[in-house]
Amino acid sequence: MMIFYGHPFSSYSWKAQIALYEKGIDFEYRNVDPEFPEHGPELRAHWALGKFPLIVHDGTPYFEASIIIEYLDHLVPEPRLIPQDFDAALKVRLFDRIFDNHVMGQMQEVVNDAIRGPDGHMQSIVDGAKAKLDIIYAWLDKELAGGGWATPHGFTLADCAAAPSLFYADWVHPIPEAYENLRAYRARLLAHPSVARAVDGGRPYRHYFPLGAPDRD
Repeated sequence: MMIFYGHPFSSYSWKAQIALYEKGIDFEYRNVDPEFPEHGPELRAHWALGKFPLIVHDGTPYFEASIIIEYLDHLVPEPRLIPQDFDAALKVRLFDRIFDNHVMGQMQEVVNDAIRGPDGHMQSIVDGAKAKLDIIYAWLDKELAGGGWATPHGFTLADCAAAPSLFYADWVHPIPEAYENLRAYRARLLAHPSVARAVDGGRPYRHYFPLGAPDRD
C-alpha cells in the first residue's frame, strides 16, 4: 500500500491528500506530529530535508505536493487533475503556482512572523504580505467571475492548491466581503467532499495555529 507522510493540519499535506481522496487511492497515513516520534526519522530517511508531504510507492519516494499529484495522475488517470491538452494543462499549472506562491506564500509570511514571537516581529513583513494578498484577492475575484472551479477544466490540481491556501489565507487576512466571487469559490471548495475530509482531519490540531484559529470553517 502507498505510504503517505504528512500532518493533518499542514496546508501542503492537504493539497496532496485532496488529490488522493479525489482518486480514491488507498494509503497508509503516517502522521509526522510529535505524538508519533517514529515517523520523523522514517521521513528523513527518504528525503534529507524532512519536508512533507511525501509518498512512498513501490519503494520509491515522491515529494513536493505538485509533483506528487503529477505522479498520482500517471498512476490513476481518472479523474484527471491535470488535463492532457497542452493549453488546458498550462492554465491549470499556472493557477497551481499562483495559489502556492501568491496566496499560500504570503499567508505563510504572516504565520512565520507570529511563530517568531514579539522579539522577532517585523511589521513591515506582515504589512507587505497582507498588501500582496489584497492584490491577489482582487485578481482572483475577477478571474473567478464565472463560478465553478479555478479553471474551466473541472476540479484539478489548481483546486487542490487553492483549497488549503484560501482556507488559511482567509484566517490570516480575511477576504473582503466585496469579493463575492472569491468568497463563493472558497465556500464551494470547503463543501467539496475531498476538501471537507482534509479539513475535518485537521480539526484536532487547530490549537497549533499561532494566530488563534477563528470560530468558523
